[in-house]
Amino acid sequence: MFAPQGPTFRELAVQALSSVEHGYDLLAPKFDHTPFRTPEAVLAPVASVLDALGPFGRGLDLCCGTGAGLGVLGEVCREEVTGVDISAGMLAVAARAHPRARLIRADARALPLRAAFDLAVSFGAFGHFLPRERPGLFAQVHAALRPGGRFAFPVVAPPRPGGPAHLALLGFDTAMRVRNALWRPPFVMYYRGFGLADVRRELAAAGFGVELYALEELGRRADGSPRARLVVATR
Repeated sequence: MFAPQGPTFRELAVQALSSVEHGYDLLAPKFDHTPFRTPEAVLAPVASVLDALGPFGRGLDLCCGTGAGLGVLGEVCREEVTGVDISAGMLAVAARAHPRARLIRADARALPLRAAFDLAVSFGAFGHFLPRERPGLFAQVHAALRPGGRFAFPVVAPPRPGGPAHLALLGFDTAMRVRNALWRPPFVMYYRGFGLADVRRELAAAGFGVELYALEELGRRADGSPRARLVVATR
């Protein structure tokens, strides 16, 4: 599951008992050697769809981590790209990988940016926000975009109920809830609550028009539906 350069079980345990911010500070030096980094198999199809919708001017990677999305923005944006993350450790790694990017340490729920970007992206970060926080988060992104700007992120189809992937997600979600009931500070990481129907409704309420694009390179399920889609919300 992890590369030899990745974190040890003890390091992961220490991270899991920390806050989200401090936990990612600790994990940052080895994060790119974990399965948590968005793989190129996802980044490349997203870049392809965005390239067809662009070109774009200035780009924003929301919750950029070590900078996987900054590479996508560098391909499709003609002007400056910016990454925002709450973890100083993750931003330090991103700075080495993307020295020309502008990096800002900030909470995505209170972005210090207004009407500045033509494209915003986010990869794998939404599990760190409780469902009640998403409307405010989407409002922040809406305010950070110029009129006509777009907010794009991939969404994977939910696993079949009762299947191994579904049970694994259920077990992880349950473990996190038990951990947060027994230990402070909390570590918010709940991925089962990110439903596409709810997200589309919340984006519309924030003032976005929403389109979906199949990421065909990631294949289709037995019923013919895409395994993953790119949500593109336009201000």
